Amino acid sequence: MTAKLSRLSFLALPLAATMAFGAATAQADDWEPTSSVEFIAPANPGGGWDTLVRTTSRVIQEEGLAERNFAAINTPGGGGAVAWAQIARDAGNPHKIFATSPPIILVPLAGTSRYDHTDFTPIARLITDYSIVLVPADSEYESLNDLMEAMAEDASLSVGGGSAPGSMDHISIAGLASAAGLNASDVNYIPFSGGGEAMTNLMGGHVEAVITGAGEAAGQLGEDSDIRALGVSAPERLGGSLADIPTYLEQDIDYTFDIWRGVMGTPDMPEEAVSYYENLFAEMLETDGWVEARDQLGWLDAYQDSEEFGAFLDEQKELFSEVLSELGLLGD
Repeated sequence: MTAKLSRLSFLALPLAATMAFGAATAQADDWEPTSSVEFIAPANPGGGWDTLVRTTSRVIQEEGLAERNFAAINTPGGGGAVAWAQIARDAGNPHKIFATSPPIILVPLAGTSRYDHTDFTPIARLITDYSIVLVPADSEYESLNDLMEAMAEDASLSVGGGSAPGSMDHISIAGLASAAGLNASDVNYIPFSGGGEAMTNLMGGHVEAVITGAGEAAGQLGEDSDIRALGVSAPERLGGSLADIPTYLEQDIDYTFDIWRGVMGTPDMPEEAVSYYENLFAEMLETDGWVEARDQLGWLDAYQDSEEFGAFLDEQKELFSEVLSELGLLGD
């Protein structure tokens, strides 16, 4: 199992960013939004989708890249499935977009959503984030190995996450456990509706640890924080407020996990709208405001335009199908 789970380390292709920027410089067609754009985070506030939506919307506004407002809207439920069902009913609407990441592949594969990535319009992949393992500041666990040893001794030890069973955070902690010598299917994963809710339950003592996106945890870590990070799934240490957090690799656990994040649109979104958005986001990634926010959150640019992103999503489905099958989580 470890061999295939470790294949998840190739999910991010940051070098694609520099190659794609040149292709995205062509002017979009004359279409522009005629009203506010609904930018949906398919989860509660505080999670990775929410962080991406609010960060990109703020940068677009502050850099004056769009005349219309990008309104952040949270639609939680079902690990994303509630939002996807609503968006699927709004086919062709050019004023509705949503943040996306591996759950758009994983949740349908697990059989808990009737909609998958093929029902929507890929717009652009934007960044790569990483998983981070958190414990309360006063936790007895000082390292990832401490936590893994405790999990091996006590199968009831719970690790919370902000995605559904069989989805991103679950796959991430299962892969980590497998690489540390545990049985991945024995991990006591507790799902919450977004990273924010998972963090609240960690502080309330309802779970012993939480696995979430490093970017969404960055603002809550620091010298006086109530939480402490045990490790990050990146191949090397991140920057900003995450610079002092050791990687899994530094702790002799041979495993990395990359979380791509991007933007999709309604089914059958008009081509001129797709062109507008993919060029808008490509331009955004080159602004000083974006660079500052990205570095603070520990993200890496990983831009793909609509066509490239669509092909990437198809590849992800094939990969994750194998992983979920190994974990016994593949739906009917």
